[in-house]
Amino acid sequence: MRVEGNGLTRIDDPADPRIAEFRDIKERDLAGRQGRFIIEGTVVLRMATAAHGAGAFAVEKILLLENRVDGVQDILAGVPEDVPVYVASSAVLDAIAGFHLHRGILALGRRVAEPELDALIDRLPERALVVAACGISNHDNIGAMFRNAAAFGADAVLLDETCCDPLYRKALRVSVGSVLSVPYARGGSILSLLERLAERGLSIWGLSPAGTADLREIPPEAGGIALVTGTEGEGLPRVIMSRFSTARISQRPGLDSLNAGMATGIALYEIARIQQKI
Repeated sequence: MRVEGNGLTRIDDPADPRIAEFRDIKERDLAGRQGRFIIEGTVVLRMATAAHGAGAFAVEKILLLENRVDGVQDILAGVPEDVPVYVASSAVLDAIAGFHLHRGILALGRRVAEPELDALIDRLPERALVVAACGISNHDNIGAMFRNAAAFGADAVLLDETCCDPLYRKALRVSVGSVLSVPYARGGSILSLLERLAERGLSIWGLSPAGTADLREIPPEAGGIALVTGTEGEGLPRVIMSRFSTARISQRPGLDSLNAGMATGIALYEIARIQQKI
């Protein structure tokens, strides 16, 4: 068990350079961190330590509210001894973060290596289920898409170059750590990503209120299925709509569309059911 003086270091000064990465995280949420990211809350910390053990991500340091230490001892037991763990009072922790941090748990993570697109696609199983996203700049939607991908057994998430980084603090929190468990790659145009999946044998289905087929009409495909979600408002680019199959989610008239996170969740549930993943 880690206790103060034996694996735990007390922080009494919000300006302490040892916890500089956590300072004013609300204002710095969108700033580049050279592959580093902020972990917040018990569930995400647990996912991060599991990912650390798997080698995909590393936990570099942890900062805890002093009265949360006992409740996370099981997590700390899996953290390597060379990872510093700091503790602070509520007042000091809030001053460090720049807002009231009621969860009382922060950590600094690092992506060990950028996911490589071709290697990720080559590792896909037969009858894979893949989520592809185009232009999703809302962190809530990105986080929800990863959470849905984890819940319904998606094998990978591919994000085009115009999507926001899923390792931003809010996206990671909304995903309840699923960004750290679902394989993903980010970069390139949505067309190049989908063409690469099509070469691999996946059937591409774009989600749109103007889709030509009902979602429930998508047949099971031997080579797997990639579901493509576009940004709210503009939707998927015309070149994607014209080049690949499209499906709509039936809904009552009078509403333009569902948000990207919700639409992806509904579609993933239906396709996972067809593919007997759930």
